[in-house]
Amino acid sequence: GHKGQGQLAGWSAPSIFEGGRSPIIRRVPKRGFNNRHGKIVKSINVSDLESAFEAGADVTPELLRTSGVAKGIWHELKILGDGEISKSLSVSAHRFSKQAREKILAAGGSVSEVPGPAALVKGQKKVRNTEQSASP
Repeated sequence: GHKGQGQLAGWSAPSIFEGGRSPIIRRVPKRGFNNRHGKIVKSINVSDLESAFEAGADVTPELLRTSGVAKGIWHELKILGDGEISKSLSVSAHRFSKQAREKILAAGGSVSEVPGPAALVKGQKKVRNTEQSASP
C-alpha cells in the first residue's frame, strides 16, 4: 500500500513493535532489582597470584587490573585462600580471607589492607578539583 504510517521515507517500526498487540516487554513481569549503591567485589585466589607474579613482587589492586588478572568492572578486591602459594609476595587489597592471610604470611610475604572508595554521605556534595584554572 501507498497510504499509511509507513509511507514516509526512512520510517520503520520500533524493534519491539508487534503489530499492535501488547509487546513482550509489557507482558512479562518485572523481576529482581538493580542495587545502585552496591559495591562490586572481585575475588582472586592465592593460586592466581602464584601463577601470575614472580617472587618478591609488590601486588596492588591497580597492578592486578592492568595485568589482566582481575578483569571486568569492580570496586573492591578480595583475596581468597583457594590453592597454594610458595612465593614471597607483598599483597595489597581491600579485603582478605582468613586462609589467604595465613597462606601469604606463611610463604614469607606481607599483607596490607587498602581503604575502599569513600562512601558519599547523603546531602554532601562531591569534592571538585579546585586546581583547574577558571577561564577569564
